[in-house]
Amino acid sequence: MLGFPDVRLRRVRESATMRSLVRETRLSASHFIYPLFVTHGEGVKEPIEPMPGCFHLSLDLLAEEAREIASLGIPGVLLFGLPPEKDAVGSGAYDPEGIVQEAIRVIKEAAPSLMVVGDVCLCEYTDHGHCGVIDNGRVDNDKTLDLLARAALAQVQAGADMVAPSSMMDGQVRAIRESLDAAGEQDVPIMGYAAKYASSFYGPFRVAADSTPQFGDRRSYQMDPANARMALREIETDIAEGADIVMVKPALAYLDVIRQARERFDYPLAAYNVSGEYSMVKAASQLGWVDEQPVTMELLTAIRRAGADITISYHAKQVARWLQE
Repeated sequence: MLGFPDVRLRRVRESATMRSLVRETRLSASHFIYPLFVTHGEGVKEPIEPMPGCFHLSLDLLAEEAREIASLGIPGVLLFGLPPEKDAVGSGAYDPEGIVQEAIRVIKEAAPSLMVVGDVCLCEYTDHGHCGVIDNGRVDNDKTLDLLARAALAQVQAGADMVAPSSMMDGQVRAIRESLDAAGEQDVPIMGYAAKYASSFYGPFRVAADSTPQFGDRRSYQMDPANARMALREIETDIAEGADIVMVKPALAYLDVIRQARERFDYPLAAYNVSGEYSMVKAASQLGWVDEQPVTMELLTAIRRAGADITISYHAKQVARWLQE
């Protein structure tokens, strides 16, 4: 086997041109989905304090935002809604005139080519903050499935291009697939939050979505952070139930899971670069501890390098601008 001095690996790192020529992993705006938080009211563009650069947007400002996102080459958005009222069964999630359904209509009219993905969960709409129906102090898996299916169908009938069930209820993908098929929507894909961990990195999102549980936690239905083999079982189950795309969430603390999923499943794979991951970069850069642009690009490249085809990230707009420079 040849070695130094015959082999000099630095030869392909000497210039920017050469480094670009041999680069294995590349970022593109076309790989991103950008999350949005929509609310009622007029003229609302309220900064989300723990997520600098992200906002609660009212419907009247959503059209302009959608056109900007599309102009940056980002192909899709993921919608989260803040309803005016909440109840025990999250009825705003499946109300045909609910906030996300209204937002879908606005975006599809303003930017028809922009893919709209509806997050399908109940936590933003329930007064208790959990992702399903509460029965005797616990989340009832099976009673929740019908409501998730109704929410997904309401989103699709409003114009959503894809739905993404995130509540981590067993059987949620099957329930939604059967509901969509029965309504003649068999061509609408499902992106399953297949391996969604009970992560400490969701804190800023819970502020953004006003979805903090009012009692207990979500560890009985979201995954234990210590488990990787279980994640593969969850992904396998979602595929068996009809998921077209599967997801690992969060991304950065679970790059090993992304890699294992990539090697085992020949399915489109998404990774969610979650709020806590985003906020740590923002906070450190504001303090001058890291240089935001290269750190952000390195982290997002790592997610792609691990095997993700799609990255859901709050950095997406800024990264798309950097890539255009």
